[in-house]
Amino acid sequence: MSKKVLIISASPRKKGNSDLLCDQFLSGAKEAGHDVEKVLLRDHKINYCMGCGVCNSTHNCIQKDDMKDLLEKMVNANVIVLATPVYFYTMDGQLKTFIDRCVSRYTEISNKDFYFILSAADTEKANLKPAIEGLRGFTRDCLDGTKEKGIIYGIGAWQIGEIRKLPVYQEAYEMGKKC
Repeated sequence: MSKKVLIISASPRKKGNSDLLCDQFLSGAKEAGHDVEKVLLRDHKINYCMGCGVCNSTHNCIQKDDMKDLLEKMVNANVIVLATPVYFYTMDGQLKTFIDRCVSRYTEISNKDFYFILSAADTEKANLKPAIEGLRGFTRDCLDGTKEKGIIYGIGAWQIGEIRKLPVYQEAYEMGKKC
């Protein structure tokens, strides 16, 4: 059965390592016959959450930026991939801002399969644990009925494009095929 797959890439660099892993996942998912869309957060205007609380009763954010359309995509997806570079032990600021802005419709982002893609110069998976726990805090603890289906650890890649030389590059493709 074809699924609607949404890939959220928080890489600030074009063709950055986490972004390249997203492309591999996308290729695999398309080959499997899924409807796949990749969103580059760097190409969207997403303001910080102001904590005003208006959305608690309206389920609409008062801010006029690109988040409304991105939330609609999340609500309509079956599979969501959250991808981030890890610079200092957690997700990057672009992804955290995006997650914070999900508050207006988070109750509608339910019963989804989630995949995480992380890239880091660090060579120890254990050092990415804070980033994973942050992502799980959002998906497992805040969203109903979600399933964590896989994590892609793009470790040991410092320079842009280095990820292509590592086994995880093919792993991302294979995981996309199985989503």
